[in-house]
Amino acid sequence: MTARPPSRRPSHEPGAGRRPEGLGGTVPATFLPARARAGRAESASPVRAGRGVRPAPPLGDDDRRRLLHGAHHDPHALLGAHPVPGGIAFRALRPYARAVAVRAKGLHVPLHDEGDGLFAGVLPLRDVPDYRLLVTYDDAEPEVHDPYRFLPALGDLDLHLIREGRHEELWRALGAHPMTHEGVEGTRFAVWAPNAQGVRVAGDFNYWDATGHPMRSLGASGVWELFLPGVGEGALYKFQITRPDGSHTLRADPMARRTEAPPANASIVHVSHHTWTDDEWMARRAERPVHEAPFSVYEVHLPSWRPGLTYRMLAQQLPAYVKDLGFTHVELMPVAEHPFGGSWGYQVTGFYAPTARLGTPDDFKYLIDALHRAGIGVLMDWVPAHFPRDDWALAEFDGRPLYEHADPARAAHPDWGTLEFDYGRTEVRNFLVANAVHWCEEYHIDGLRVDAVASMLYLDYSRAEGEWTPNVHGGRENLDAVAFLQEMNATVYRRCPGVVTVAEESTAWDGVTRATHHTGAGGFGGLGFGLKWNMGWMHDSLLYVAKEPVHRKYHHGEMTFSMVYAYSENYVLPISHDEVVHGKRSLVSKMPGDWWQQRATHRAYLGFMWAHPGKQLLFMGQEFAQGAEWSEGHGPDWWLLDPSYAAEPDHRGVRDLVRDLNRGYRATPALWERDTVPEGFDWVDGGAAEDNVLAFLRFAADGSPLLAVSHFSPVVRHGYRLGVPGGFAGWQEVLNTDEERYGGSGLACPDPVKPEATRHHGRPSSITVTLPPLATVWWRGI
Repeated sequence: MTARPPSRRPSHEPGAGRRPEGLGGTVPATFLPARARAGRAESASPVRAGRGVRPAPPLGDDDRRRLLHGAHHDPHALLGAHPVPGGIAFRALRPYARAVAVRAKGLHVPLHDEGDGLFAGVLPLRDVPDYRLLVTYDDAEPEVHDPYRFLPALGDLDLHLIREGRHEELWRALGAHPMTHEGVEGTRFAVWAPNAQGVRVAGDFNYWDATGHPMRSLGASGVWELFLPGVGEGALYKFQITRPDGSHTLRADPMARRTEAPPANASIVHVSHHTWTDDEWMARRAERPVHEAPFSVYEVHLPSWRPGLTYRMLAQQLPAYVKDLGFTHVELMPVAEHPFGGSWGYQVTGFYAPTARLGTPDDFKYLIDALHRAGIGVLMDWVPAHFPRDDWALAEFDGRPLYEHADPARAAHPDWGTLEFDYGRTEVRNFLVANAVHWCEEYHIDGLRVDAVASMLYLDYSRAEGEWTPNVHGGRENLDAVAFLQEMNATVYRRCPGVVTVAEESTAWDGVTRATHHTGAGGFGGLGFGLKWNMGWMHDSLLYVAKEPVHRKYHHGEMTFSMVYAYSENYVLPISHDEVVHGKRSLVSKMPGDWWQQRATHRAYLGFMWAHPGKQLLFMGQEFAQGAEWSEGHGPDWWLLDPSYAAEPDHRGVRDLVRDLNRGYRATPALWERDTVPEGFDWVDGGAAEDNVLAFLRFAADGSPLLAVSHFSPVVRHGYRLGVPGGFAGWQEVLNTDEERYGGSGLACPDPVKPEATRHHGRPSSITVTLPPLATVWWRGI
């Protein structure tokens, strides 16, 4: 928003219309600056209006120029009240004012007009009184507190932690915070801009003219601070930064906790009024480690799940829908503020603010609260890999590379036209680590899925030879990014019990889900994530099912290879938004054959996915076999579930299957209790390539098994023999994706299958079953 000088001072001047607390009464000494407290018991000699005031010592030319240009590091040394020989000098910078007077108990004195909005005078007082400024404009005369009479509202410990890069609650120190400071209500503004010549606050409270509100530098911390009395919740603001070359730039607050809705981009002073009601959820979410618990995730793009719904409207529909389908968690595609909706939230400008497109921060908390009350965990996509180049956001924030790397080759992301963070700078690393903690603590987020981890880990990511510089050891690993991810994970797990971090990491980096203090084959400590997306399983299995059944026997290894490395990490099996956009087709449309075969293969694939070691993630729309690719413009094709639509049973049947998969999964410890150890899995037959069959056992901690068989051929196989563990009187079919109610042919076996003492597949007993076409069947030993 461009600064617009007013023709007259607005009536909403901070503090306008308020009678100062001290006029006509006694002000406690603790409400005064420290320099004014000495001798406070002695009343200052009253000075009547217009009497006893003399010109103040003039500002030096350099101080005056820098102050008016917004390039002064210490405006509080020039403005406000200061002892001088013969009295107290008062100076105020009030652009567009006709006159300024000092008012206190028994005191009303107009100051001399020094030009350029500066007003000053020396009063024959021993001490600085508890004073106000009476500012006269063309049509208003507000009486206000002087911002330059206050001591810094940011403590030494905060500044020390910021310099050290160890302020784990950075959002409580920087940004805009309404507070009572020295007995006066207002807002403390603080921003990190170490390269700036000066910083000023612009907002709707000063008609976006920052001239009268310069901030002070708090030394080597690089932080600038100003307490503005009378500014409160809901005020719009930005920081006007004077760059090293003397030019100005108007920037949104990197720490803003609330923003305007795009395309507007001002920051908003925010105070949360939400009262959480999820105490029970928060108390028990850490009872069981995530990798040993049921964990099935419904991935959601909130703006398009049902377009037009706000956070609060979503709270009335989303929890009920997800709970009905039996998912344990939702994963929200990025909700942090972003300027371009077409980025789906992956190009973030407001790292500490949920997008205003759907409501306020408290509205977003209301949605999370509702999901928790429904027993559903909330993960969110978190994007610390890069940020966009918008000239009102983080790029060259204070006139030089600050959040991005100083080396342009390191700063520019080669794929997305964005900038990469400088993970080697302590303050930048602190900004991101604190951001992760912020979402977990302030918004009760249960997990962070960290986007594009591979692009962070490798210096040569998407870069050709000669376009990157090796690390100090001559390798291609980004050592700064490794240290950052380790610190982030360690901090989140220490501070937020029950929270899980999930890496989208597409390479074979060793130790993504290993503890940070354990060294792996690469010589690095583990990255410390709780889970990792299994991109290899996703790619291989989708390649297999996209083949015509007659060709699948040549690609059988694509379906079994995942078990070679299944226990190298703690995995999530992701069928995410990335797999159903940009010409990749929806999940059901990837399958070959006619519509019946496509849906059948879709169902069989989901049955295989839910039985395979690892957690599950499914993107919205795929739970009812939407045929079209996802579009953020209109979201899922909900009309496919309308009973008036002729093919509705086809889609509703798939949704019913997903519901039963989730219910069966949660009720079967064999499918999740030993997900990350080899003892939880055993092949029955992983080599039946000619039959397009994959048969395996899953085991719970007590040894109880589940037999899962996936048959990816469009024929019925009668009398198919499978070796099974002994000690069971029968094997009961507990899920069959070919059931008629799911849209299948109905080739099911409701009665238990009795085992025979016939050795098969290396086991002492076996069962003979009929395999439905293009189906997955689960049996439980009874």
